[in-house]
Amino acid sequence: MTAVQLPKQKVHVLEGHAGAVLAARFNSNGEYALSCGKDRTIRLWNPHRGIHIKTYKAHGREVRDVHVTQDNSKLCSCGGDRQVFYWDVSTGHVIRKFRGHDSEVNAVKFNEYASVVVSAGYDKSLRVWDCKSRSTEPIQIIDTFLDSVMSICLTKTEIIAGSVDGTVRTFDIRVGREISDNFGQPVNCISLSNDGNCILASCLDSTLRLLDRSSGELLQEYKGHICKSFKTDCCLTNSDAHVAGGSEDGYIYFWDLVDASVVSSFRAHDLVVTSVSYHPKESCMITSSVDSTVRVWKA
Repeated sequence: MTAVQLPKQKVHVLEGHAGAVLAARFNSNGEYALSCGKDRTIRLWNPHRGIHIKTYKAHGREVRDVHVTQDNSKLCSCGGDRQVFYWDVSTGHVIRKFRGHDSEVNAVKFNEYASVVVSAGYDKSLRVWDCKSRSTEPIQIIDTFLDSVMSICLTKTEIIAGSVDGTVRTFDIRVGREISDNFGQPVNCISLSNDGNCILASCLDSTLRLLDRSSGELLQEYKGHICKSFKTDCCLTNSDAHVAGGSEDGYIYFWDLVDASVVSSFRAHDLVVTSVSYHPKESCMITSSVDSTVRVWKA
C-alpha cells in the first residue's frame, strides 16, 4: 500500500452523539462500527452507507470504550459509572452489569471466544469477568500497576495493558508470568500489529513507540502529532505497512512503519481526535472526535 492508497477522502460524517465521542471501533469484519461518548450512549452504524442503526442507553455516566464479539451478537462497554456492561446487540438489553472497579473504567475487550471480558480501570487494576457464569464478581484481578490502566489488547493466551505509570505489561494467563516494558512516559493507548509481533504504544510526550514483543526492543518512534493531555488512539493499517494516529489539533497522521517518515497528514476534525480504527481488509478507516462526530474515510 502506497501513501496514495491511504484513506483520506471523507465519505460520511456520522452525526447523532450529543457531546464528545470517546471511541469508535469497527466490528471484526469491518461491516459495522460502534461509537460511544460523553452523552452516555453507544451507537451502532453502517459506516459504508452512513446510516445510524441503533442506540444503546443504560450507562449513568460517559461511555469510554466499547467492543463487540466476533459473531456480533454481544457487546461490552465501560465508563465513568465504574461498571462494565454486557449487552445483547439485537435487543439492546443489558444482560449483566459487572461491578468491582473502584473508579472509572477506561477500556474493555472480549477474548477471542467471547467467554470473558477484560476491563482496565482508573483504580490501577485489570479485572477479568466471566460472561458465561451468573456471578458478577471478577474471576481475576491484576493490580500490579502504579497508576491508571488506559488500554488493553488480548491474544489467545495473554493480556497486554498500557498504563499511565509508563509501562506496557504482558500477562501470560497460562503460566501466570508478567513481563513489564518501561517506556518512561505515560502510555494512553496500545495496539497490536496484525501479525502479533509488535506493540504500538501512544505516549503522552507526543510520541508513538513500536516495541518488538518477543525481545522487548524499541524498534521505532513516530512523531509529528500532538498528544499531551488526551487519550488519542493509534493503530497499524491492515497491511502493517503504516502507522496511523490521531492528534489533539484535529489531524490524522500516517507514518511509514519502517523509516517513521510522515507519509500523509490531514485535518480530519475541528477538535481533538480521540479514536482511529482501521478496516480489517479495505483501505478505509473511521475517526472520532471531541467535536461529537464520527467520520468515515476511504482511499
